Amino acid sequence: MKRTILIFGLLVFALLVLFNISKRTYLSGTTSIEIIIAIIAVTFFCIGIYINKKSLHKKIQVKDSSVNHQKIKELNISNREYEVLCEIANGLSNQEIATKLFVSESTVKTHVSNLLVKLNAKRRTHAIQISKELQLLPI
Repeated sequence: MKRTILIFGLLVFALLVLFNISKRTYLSGTTSIEIIIAIIAVTFFCIGIYINKKSLHKKIQVKDSSVNHQKIKELNISNREYEVLCEIANGLSNQEIATKLFVSESTVKTHVSNLLVKLNAKRRTHAIQISKELQLLPI
C-alpha cells in the first residue's frame, strides 16, 4: 500500500513539473501549444498503460498447492466463479465480493447460484464445506 501511494505521489509530482515546464516554454514562445498538448497526452497515455498492467491483470494466487485443479475443471467452475468461491470462504457478503471484484451484486448472485448447482449444495456454508472436502480451497 505504501508503495502504491509513493508511486502515485511521484506521478502527481512529475505531472506538476511537466505542467510548469510546459507553461514556461509556452510563455517564452519557444514551443507551440500543440506540441505541449501532445507531450501531456502521451504522458497520460503511458501512465494509463502502466496502471492498467499493474492493477487489472493480476492472476489468482493460490496460497496452498494442495488445491485440486483437476476437480475444478471437472466441475466446470470458471475462474470468476472460483474467485467468488474463495471470497465466500473468506466470509464476505455478496456486496463485499461485488465491490472487491468490480462487478455488480447481481453478477455475484449469479456466480453463487452457479456454484451451488455445480457443487450440489443448498447454502453457501454447505458449498464451502463441500469445496474443502473436494480440496477446491486451500485449508
